[in-house]
Amino acid sequence: MKADNLGVDDSTHQQHEQSLADQRLVFVGKLVSMSRREAEQLVRERGGRVLDRLGPEADLIVVSDDAADLSRLISNSELFDDSVRAAITCGDVELVRESELWTRLGLVGSGAGIERLYTPAMLAELVKVPVATIRHWQRRGALLAKREVRRLAYFDFEEVRVARKLAQLLAAGCSLAVVNRRLDELARLLPGSPRPLVDPAVVVEGRRLLVRREEGLAEPSGQMLIDFDVAKPQAVLNADDRGQIAVPFAAAEALRNQSASRPRAAHPYAAEDLRSLAAELSEDGRPQQAVEAYRALLFSGEFVADDHFDLAELLYQEGDLSAARERYYVAIELDENFVEARSNLGCVLAEQGDLGLAEAAFRGALEYHPDYADAHYHLARLLDRANRAEEASWHWQFFTNLAPASPWADEARERIAGLPSDY
Repeated sequence: MKADNLGVDDSTHQQHEQSLADQRLVFVGKLVSMSRREAEQLVRERGGRVLDRLGPEADLIVVSDDAADLSRLISNSELFDDSVRAAITCGDVELVRESELWTRLGLVGSGAGIERLYTPAMLAELVKVPVATIRHWQRRGALLAKREVRRLAYFDFEEVRVARKLAQLLAAGCSLAVVNRRLDELARLLPGSPRPLVDPAVVVEGRRLLVRREEGLAEPSGQMLIDFDVAKPQAVLNADDRGQIAVPFAAAEALRNQSASRPRAAHPYAAEDLRSLAAELSEDGRPQQAVEAYRALLFSGEFVADDHFDLAELLYQEGDLSAARERYYVAIELDENFVEARSNLGCVLAEQGDLGLAEAAFRGALEYHPDYADAHYHLARLLDRANRAEEASWHWQFFTNLAPASPWADEARERIAGLPSDY
C-alpha cells in the first residue's frame, strides 16, 4: 500500500545527485536548517567537496539564512578579503543562502521526495523540543506539513528553519503560551507576510523576535522591540495562587447540564473550549490539569481521535503508561488510519515489555504506511532487542534509505555495521 505522489522520478533524482559533482563549497556562519556536520556530509554524498578555508578557489560560498543582505555581506571586509570579493563580483565564485542550496539539491520544493522530509518525531529530535510541541505549532499554522500520509505530517527543510527559530525562543526561557501570543502580534504587525518566520529577515535575538532592516535590527513595527516578559492574559486560564483552574463558562455549563435525558452535545462550543483549555494548560506546564480538561472533553461526547491521542501523549509524559496505552487504542479504534497512534502505541507496549504486541503495532502502522520511517526505526530496535538481528538489519537499512538525514540515521548505520545497541 504505497502512498501516492511521494517520490521523485529517477531522472530528477539522478540530476539532483549529480548537482554538486566536483564542486568546492565553503560554509560561512552558523546554519539554520541543520548542523555544519550534517551539511558537510550531505555535500560529500552529492559529490561535492567542503573546503577548510574561505578563498577564491571555492566554486560556491554558502551563507546562513540568518545572514544579512547578500549585497551588504559582500562588502564586509572582515569576512571576505579583496580576492574573494573580486571573484564573487566577476562571477567566478557564487554566493548563495543555505535554503537556495537545499532547493537546488531537491531537499526543498515540489520535487522533494519523502526521503528528504521529517516526521514530527524526527523534527522534534532535530530541534530538541518535545514532539507534542511540534504538533502544537503545526495545529497553530506556525509549521506547515509538506505532505500528509495517513494523518502523519512530513516537514521539509523550510519548516526545519522555522522550527529552529521557535525552539530558540523556548531555549531562551519563553513559555509556549508567550511564544504563541508574540507570533500573533508579529502576524498583526506584518500583515503582508502570511508566514513571517519563513522570512530570513525575521530573526531570534534572545527572547525576542526582531526584523533585520538596512539600519539594523528592529521590532517589526520599526519602533520598539518585542518583549516576551509579560504576564499571561487570563482570558482562557483563570488560575489562583494554588493553581486551581476555572473551566470556561460554556464548558462548565455543558458539564452541569448533562443527564440521561439531555443530549451530550447540548452546548456545541463546550468541546472546543475544553480542547483549547487542555492545550493551554499543557503548553503552560500544567500536564495534570490538562489531563483533567481532556477527560472532561471526552465526557462531553464531542471528542475525536486526536483528543484521545493528545491525552495519551500527556499520560505518557506523566509516566502513566497503562492509561496512555488505552487512549492510543481508542484513537486507533476511532480512526484505523492513525499510523502515528499505532507507532506510539508500539513504543508504550515495548516499554511495558509486551514485545509481541509492540511488534504487531509497528507492523500495523507499516501496513497502512509502508514508508513510515519512524515505524521502521522502532521496529528495528525492537527486533534487535529480541535478538532477531537479520530481520532488524532489513528495517535498519530501509530506514536509512527513507531518512538518510534523520537525527537517528547514525544509529541505524552503526547497527547495520554490526555495532552493539544500547536499547
